[in-house]
Amino acid sequence: MPEISVPADWDLSRSFQFNGQSVRYGVIGNGSPLVLLHGTPFSSIVWRRIAPYFAQPRTVYYFDMLGYGRSEMSDGEDVSLGEQNKMFTALLAHWGLDEPDVVAHDFGGATALRAHLLDGRNYRSLTLSDPVAIAPWGSPFVRHVREYQGAFASLPAYIHSAILRAYIAGAAFRPLAEADMQLYTKPWEGSIGQPAFYRQIAQMDQKYTDQIEPLLGEVRCPLSLFWGEEDSWIPLAQGKLLSARLPSGRFQIVPRAGHLMQEDAPEAIVAGVLNFLSAGK
Repeated sequence: MPEISVPADWDLSRSFQFNGQSVRYGVIGNGSPLVLLHGTPFSSIVWRRIAPYFAQPRTVYYFDMLGYGRSEMSDGEDVSLGEQNKMFTALLAHWGLDEPDVVAHDFGGATALRAHLLDGRNYRSLTLSDPVAIAPWGSPFVRHVREYQGAFASLPAYIHSAILRAYIAGAAFRPLAEADMQLYTKPWEGSIGQPAFYRQIAQMDQKYTDQIEPLLGEVRCPLSLFWGEEDSWIPLAQGKLLSARLPSGRFQIVPRAGHLMQEDAPEAIVAGVLNFLSAGK
């Protein structure tokens, strides 16, 4: 890819209030709208190397989901997939976007699908990257945290840090540079971030994808699906199964990429999405 400078400070200076909670977002570029959704346990920072390429011909919208990144984190907060699609639907209305192109990863994929299939939001196109969409999902670690959330939330900080780093490292096929690792761990540290990390895991529930699984064939827009060949969080076999249940669309397997394709192969996302959109889908 040609060199594009990454913003030194990822701009999330704008905010949206949803049910009394602050959601931080940013907007760059000038053109037809394209919306980026991140997954868990990440934030919009995953798009930092990718968004500038999309912003050359488009207006790019990105945000941190409820309870993630720089958005509000608070005790008792509902950050489940059952709430994220409602927030996303309200955010699209706040932005005044009727049919944007949407690119979504992991939990962001489930959020985009739920907003589309349950809340009636229309997209001009939908690109999914290793989305959480069909059962089964959730690692043994996730199941353990769901059972013992309180114990994990009160771990000594150094033990939490070791768990967090090991967990995030497992999402990428290639080792993450220390500077990149810190971008992903920073929101989940300290007296607010640490319990928030285990809160979002404790609220992971397969019922939210079970709810939309029978509706997957009803996606109403052109569709493109990417999957990291080395994804150890949601194996490629799940991607192939999902592809078979979605309406006809593009299915691209990306070699030497894990679940966190934005780090392993950002060029595959940039080229794939731009080609998909420029080809008229």
